[in-house]
Parts: sequence; structure tokens; C-alpha cells
Amino acid sequence: MKRNILALTLALLLLFALAPTAEEWGLVPTARAVTQEEIDKLKGDAKELANQSSSLKSQLADLKSQRKSALAQKENLDKQIAVTVTAIENTEKQISGFDTLLAQTEYELEENKRQEEAQYATFCQRARAMEEAGTTTYWSVLFKADSFSDLLSRLSDIQEVMRYDQSLLDGLRQLRAQIQVKQEEQEELKAQSEEAKASLEAHKVELDQQQKEAQALYDEIQANVDDYEAELAEVTAERNRTEAEIAKKTEEMARQLAMTATKGGYIWPETVSRRISSPQGARNTGIKGASTNHKGVDICGVGTSTSVLATKAGVVQTSAYSRSYGNYVVIYHGPGNTTLYAHMSSRSVQEGDKVTQGQVIGITGSTGVSSGPHLHYEITEGGSRVNPLDYLSGWIKAW
Repeated sequence: MKRNILALTLALLLLFALAPTAEEWGLVPTARAVTQEEIDKLKGDAKELANQSSSLKSQLADLKSQRKSALAQKENLDKQIAVTVTAIENTEKQISGFDTLLAQTEYELEENKRQEEAQYATFCQRARAMEEAGTTTYWSVLFKADSFSDLLSRLSDIQEVMRYDQSLLDGLRQLRAQIQVKQEEQEELKAQSEEAKASLEAHKVELDQQQKEAQALYDEIQANVDDYEAELAEVTAERNRTEAEIAKKTEEMARQLAMTATKGGYIWPETVSRRISSPQGARNTGIKGASTNHKGVDICGVGTSTSVLATKAGVVQTSAYSRSYGNYVVIYHGPGNTTLYAHMSSRSVQEGDKVTQGQVIGITGSTGVSSGPHLHYEITEGGSRVNPLDYLSGWIKAW
């Protein structure tokens, strides 16, 4: 019995040991791989947000300038109103003066009229007295003279009477002229007083309206400033979130590359030849300037029109020309892992470009220190150069 239980236990242990794990069955969720496209898109979003932020800041500065201008306008109007109030007070004093002058003029006018009436009454009384005495004319008085001496006496009396009568008439004329002048002054003072009152009241209403408009403008601009500041804060917050997401995804991508950057996985770097004319290591080419410690391999049998392929997916780290390598490209495949392609006649990728495995990155040639068309190819693993022939298959020895 114990033997059977032991056998059953061993069988169960063996069964569990051989059974697929939860991850192998696909029951354990795996993290979704981060792609360069996602990071590029996030960078594009961040750039757009930065542009929006810059535009909003510019508009906000304009609005703040407008708000400052509106405040200055309002302050100027307030000063104008203060001046107008002072002018109104001054004019009211003038109007009070006008009222005093009008009262004085009215008094003088009435006095002149009273004097006119009194003198006119005196003149009329004298005219009636002369009529009653039968001496309605000066000639009739003269014709009643008995002698020449009586005529002279009468003529002297008549001249005195004429002067008296003339003074009465002149006085009446002067009083009438004064009355006319006073009446005209009175009307002019009234007109000036009313015009001043109407003008100042109208100006006061106009300035009050301008002040209200300036205040409304300021309130509107202030509301816009508040809106723009709120929008700018939202854009800034979103930009910060996007940049944080970029950093997070970049870190995740680097981690994934580090996990996946295993040995191997390379394809042949061109499309025509598998012949290796110079392996990695010590050599003597006889070519002035050529390396005596070959850091990669040379693939011969290519011309100046053969496509050079990215042997592994990655990001272009360098795309340049040097005196030794000629036209060359370095592709980054993950931490410590790169490939180099040299002596090309032309390059078709630029720094920062993301490339896929097998993508054309240039054309073979003989640029730099080279004795003829070939492709120089290098691999680094873990940050150190390794022998590409350990990672490529189907090559043919031609040295």
C-alpha cells in the first residue's frame, strides 16, 4: 500500500514538472512592447503642445499689454473727468457771477427806465405848461417883443429854455441807449450762462460714457486673460504629462532592447556577394593608410551599385563621411549593440532614422581608404567589436 502511494506521488511530481508553465500556456500577461512610432508620435504631440504654449504666451502678453493700455486709458479718462468736475465747479461759480451781474443789470435797467419815465414826465409837463401859456413855439415868443432890447432879452431866455429842453431830450436819448445796452448785455449773459451749463453737462455725460466703455474693455480683456491663463495652464500640464510619458516609454524601450539584444539575429549586409576578401584581425594590405588591425570584414565581389542592407532593426546613430571609412553608417540596435557599414558610394539614411531589418541604407562603393569597390562591415556586442563571421552564415573565403 505504501509502495503504491509513493509511486503515485512520484508520478504526480513528474507530471507537474513536465507540464507547461502558465506563461507558456499564455495565461500570464506580458507587457506590450513599446515602439519607436509611439515615442515619435508623443514627441510630435509634445512639439505641438510647445507651439501652442508659445502661441498662448504671445497672445497672453498681447492681452496683458492691452489690459495695461485699457488701464492707462481709464486712468486718463478719470483724470479728464476730474478736470471736467473742476471746470464745472469753476463754471458754476461763473454762472453764479452771471446771476449776480444779471441781477445788477436788471436793477440798473429798472433804474434807467424809472429815470426815463421821470424825465419824460418832466418834458411832457413843460410842454403842457407852454401850451397853456400860449407859447407853444419859440418864434411866437420872439414875435411878441416890443423892442429890440426886449427881443434880445426874450432871445436870451429862449436860448436858456432851448438848452434846458435839449438837455432833457439828450438825457432821454442817453437813458434809452443805456437801457438798450443793458438789455443786450442781459441777453448775452443769459445765453453764455445757458451755453456753459449745456456744454459742461454734455461733456460730463460723454466722459462718463467713455469711462464705462474703458471699464467694459478692461473687464473683457481681464476675462480673456483669465481664460488664456487657464488654457495655458492646461496645455502646460498636458505637455508635462506628454514629456513624462515620452521619458517613461523611452526608458521602457531601452529596457526592452536590453532584454532582446541577444547574440545573433543578423542577416547578410548586401544583395550580391558572399565572398570575404579580408577577415577581422591583423593584416598587411599594402595600402597606405589602411588598418593593420582589421576591425571588421570586407565583402568583395560588389560594384558601385549594390544595395547595402541594415542587418538588424534599429536607429541610425551615425550617417557621415570620414577620410578612412568614406561614406559610412552606424546603426544602434540596443545597449552595446551596433553595426557599421563603410566605403559606400552613397548613403540613403540620416541620423535618427528608424530602420527595419533588410532596409536599404546605401550603395556599395570605394570611398575613403579603399583599393576597390567593397563593403566593410563591423559588429559590436556588449560594447566590444566581435568577429562578424561568427554571426553570419554562408560566407565564402576569398583571402
